[in-house]
Amino acid sequence: MKFLYKILLFTVFIAITSQSSFAGNNDGILGDQKIRFIQCYPNPATTNISFETSNVSDKNLTLTIYNFIGKKVEEIKLNGNKVNISLDNYYRGLYVYQLRDKQGLLIESGKFQVAK
Repeated sequence: MKFLYKILLFTVFIAITSQSSFAGNNDGILGDQKIRFIQCYPNPATTNISFETSNVSDKNLTLTIYNFIGKKVEEIKLNGNKVNISLDNYYRGLYVYQLRDKQGLLIESGKFQVAK
């Protein structure tokens, strides 16, 4: 029974690590085959970070940023194709961003790191 348990744990570990190697890449799982609507740079960031949407016809988009525990840090209505955010009030660590349309449907999500 212990042998089966160890095999199961090893299989789960392999599955998680193989998925996490793609998670840090903002190009998506399939690399260039997946179209990205928003890009953040620089990543990791120190003083500010820029988000740029590419050819999105819907201008009623909301960018929401969460810290790694899931607490909402900031919510920004996007008026143009680019927004620059100051990281003065951000702590060092990982953050998750979500791009949503006016109905609240998730268009895209990703993560970035603040390195102060």
